[in-house]
Amino acid sequence: MEGSNGEKIKYKIIKLLRLKIIDIYIIRKFLGTFFLAIALILSIAVVFDISEKIDDFIENGAALKDIIFKYYLNFIPYFAVLFSSLFTFISVIYFTSRLAYNTEIIAILNSGMSFRRLLRPYLISAIVIALFSFLLSDRVIPDANRIKLKFEEQYIHKTPRRFSEKNFHRQIEPGIYVYLENYSTLSKVGYNFALEKFDGNKLVSKLIADQIRWDTVSGKWSLRRYYQRDINGMEEVITTGRSKDTTLNIRPEDFARRTTIVETMSLKELDEFIRQQKMQGESNVKAFQIERHKRIAFPFSTFILTFIGVAVSSRKIRGGIGLQIAIGVIISFSYILFMQFSSQFAIGGLLPVMLAAWIPNILFMIVALILFKMAPK
Repeated sequence: MEGSNGEKIKYKIIKLLRLKIIDIYIIRKFLGTFFLAIALILSIAVVFDISEKIDDFIENGAALKDIIFKYYLNFIPYFAVLFSSLFTFISVIYFTSRLAYNTEIIAILNSGMSFRRLLRPYLISAIVIALFSFLLSDRVIPDANRIKLKFEEQYIHKTPRRFSEKNFHRQIEPGIYVYLENYSTLSKVGYNFALEKFDGNKLVSKLIADQIRWDTVSGKWSLRRYYQRDINGMEEVITTGRSKDTTLNIRPEDFARRTTIVETMSLKELDEFIRQQKMQGESNVKAFQIERHKRIAFPFSTFILTFIGVAVSSRKIRGGIGLQIAIGVIISFSYILFMQFSSQFAIGGLLPVMLAAWIPNILFMIVALILFKMAPK
């Protein structure tokens, strides 16, 4: 009964999309080649990663169950999305060039199907891969990375990350600013601390302490040798003391936070994180904004690289399939390289953040349109 229901759904989808036998054939070839290529490269990546980290696993006593289910099971989705555009392109190049060398493309076009119509099954396959990539990156990968990073902290990066920034100054809440000359993530102690509270442009309170220490029991900050000024118009109250506990909207892990923290966030969480970082005056906020825009721009590269792949591989050329695959790899890596360059230009302030994330897609879309016009009709 379940089988018959599945067949009915399949038939309804085929009817709705007006698919022909050749469309189903291309979709199966495209998706089959893509998922096989992804499976092969992920297997190779896992083998290389094991050979690199096996000493850390043994040395730090990682259990085999944790290595498999907490690390590698969560390692796979991230790299599947990372390689998705590259292997979309290679898959298209590989099986389309085989169709061309078997003169199947010529037969399809001679049967009356236009080249534009031939692109329909490729477009449907690209939609499946783009949705697969987006849903993984927004729904699955954040939770997977959270578990993977926790495992890495426990068994690979055993030494706590040191906080090396001097003269740390940040807005932790609207109108509340924190200053620290330096902070140690090992001892959880900071020196020459200052807390300023503003009402609009008016300073209403300033708290200074020689030392600030995180109390793990109470979950509060403990001040040593503090001096506090409370200002109310023309009146000023000064309070001093040897120690005082206080709560702040900042914790020790905020100092040790790795830049990879954004990999553990969904788009909604990333938007909230960027808002907080802007409020706090974080200098690296552009890198987080680029990551946010890339989450949306990256799946669109699947369509662009698919069209380029079809245009490049739909005719016979000297050098055979090997040359076409080589061309595909070069174009794929040039796209990834261009994405990295544009990101750095945005971080340096030379390009707007949104433009930096989308400019590779815009330029390669122009390339796709040029190649489409040159493709056999």
